[in-house]
Amino acid sequence: MTDLTDPRPPLSGWIMDAYELLAANSHNTTESQDRQSISRERALKVLRNSEELDLETGDATHAVSRLIDRGYLYEVNDELRVTIPEN
Repeated sequence: MTDLTDPRPPLSGWIMDAYELLAANSHNTTESQDRQSISRERALKVLRNSEELDLETGDATHAVSRLIDRGYLYEVNDELRVTIPEN
């Protein structure tokens, strides 16, 4: 379901499922307790190993790229930071 208060462009359901999975598997960064991140390598592994999503390597890479392109994730070095919309 699309959240009309979310300023980020919507994505297809399976990519949003990937975002939720990555957000659930992220951790607090060392700089800030309110900023979540996951390494790119770990993110791809989490997506490929998920039984719910059942993604091939190319699909996992595509999902991460789309999430970055649409502002759901941003990359700092090899860390993917999870963005959470402000309400």
